[in-house]
Amino acid sequence: MSIKQSLLEIKNSLPETVTLVAVSKTKPVSDLEEAYAAGQRIFGENKIQEMTQKWEVLPKDIQWHMIGHVQTNKVKYMAEYVSLIHGVDSLKLLKEINKQAKKHNRVINCLLQMHIAEESTKFGLDLEELNSLVSSDVFKTLENIKVVGLMGMATFTDNQNQVKKEFGTLKEVFSSLQSTKSTNLDVKILSMGMSGDYKIAIDQGSTMVRIGSSIFGSRNYI
Repeated sequence: MSIKQSLLEIKNSLPETVTLVAVSKTKPVSDLEEAYAAGQRIFGENKIQEMTQKWEVLPKDIQWHMIGHVQTNKVKYMAEYVSLIHGVDSLKLLKEINKQAKKHNRVINCLLQMHIAEESTKFGLDLEELNSLVSSDVFKTLENIKVVGLMGMATFTDNQNQVKKEFGTLKEVFSSLQSTKSTNLDVKILSMGMSGDYKIAIDQGSTMVRIGSSIFGSRNYI
């Protein structure tokens, strides 16, 4: 099946309330061009250098999402153009994003990453850390970022009940956080669900899914 066919099949299966991020990491520009020609405008990358190289040569109406773990010293390379940063897991990182966004006279949208999986290798905040971050005086001074939602990754397991429970937990946190408002906090996006579990994520309330292999195939080119 072609990239166009795979993309349209997935898009047609998604509710109107769910946004598709086409995970294009390790894929060549030609694959992204095919997806772009089929109407896709949101792409997700996990390495800033690779994302920047693609941003430089592809159409400028593409929204670039950084979905990987972000090192503070790399933020400056994407601050000019990144549309949404999914994996923000510390106040230190938010402060750096704010600093670099200010240099470009931008407000950069961010998602706070929650740790919901059993694997200890996953990044993310726990509930106490989340509440402490958004209620801190320092957070409220950051004028060049906006936290627009939460992101989380479930445990990589065949146990669908466990995955459902983890996504359900994140949805509860998301719903409770929506009542908290400030100038740089407006919680609307719940980014959870990838190629293997996005259907469960949608059932649990996801508004944004990150799908790669089901669109581009499993081969890596870079």
